[in-house]
Amino acid sequence: MTETLLTLISTALINNLVLHWPLGVDPLLASERRQVHALGIATTCLTLIVGMLGYVLYHWLLVPLELTALRLFVFLPLSVLLISPLLKVLSTALPKWSFEGLWPLLLGNAGVLGVTLLNAQADKGFFHATALSLGAGLGFWLVLSLFSDLRERTLENDVPRPFRGLPIDLIGAGLMAVAFLGFSGLIKT
Repeated sequence: MTETLLTLISTALINNLVLHWPLGVDPLLASERRQVHALGIATTCLTLIVGMLGYVLYHWLLVPLELTALRLFVFLPLSVLLISPLLKVLSTALPKWSFEGLWPLLLGNAGVLGVTLLNAQADKGFFHATALSLGAGLGFWLVLSLFSDLRERTLENDVPRPFRGLPIDLIGAGLMAVAFLGFSGLIKT
C-alpha cells in the first residue's frame, strides 16, 4: 500500500508526465482557459482507464500469446476508441463543464500512450499500474492548471514583443519544470 501511494505521489509531482518527460505538452500549449479543468479531468480519466486496460491486455493477452511486439498496435487504438465514449459519459455526469472540442486534444496527447507503455514495461503489478496512471493524470491536471494561471498572468503583464505568445509560454514551462525538480528529494526509493 505504501509503495502504491509513493508511486502515485512520485508520478504526479516528481516524474511528472509533462515536465519530466515532455509527453503531454501539445494539449498543454493548445488548451483554453475555460476548458482547463474539463481537459484535466478528461485526461485523468482517459489515462486511468487506458492504463488499466492496457496493463490487463498486455499481461493477460499479449504476453501469454507471445505478441508483445504488437503492444503499440493494441494500445493506440484502445486509447483512440475510448475518447468519444468517455467524453459522452463525462458530459452527462458533469453537465456544467464544457467537454466540447476536447477530442483532438485528447487524441494528440502522447502522455496517455506513454503511460500505457510505461505500465507494460514496468511489471510491478496491477495496483502499481493503476497508481502510475492515476498519478500521471493528476500530475497533468496540476500542471495544466498552473500553466493556465501562468499564461493568464503573462497576458496581463508587459512582456517584450519577441517573447509574447509561445516563447514566454515555453520559458514559463521550463521554470515550472525547475520548480517541480525541487520535489525530487521528497521521496527516496
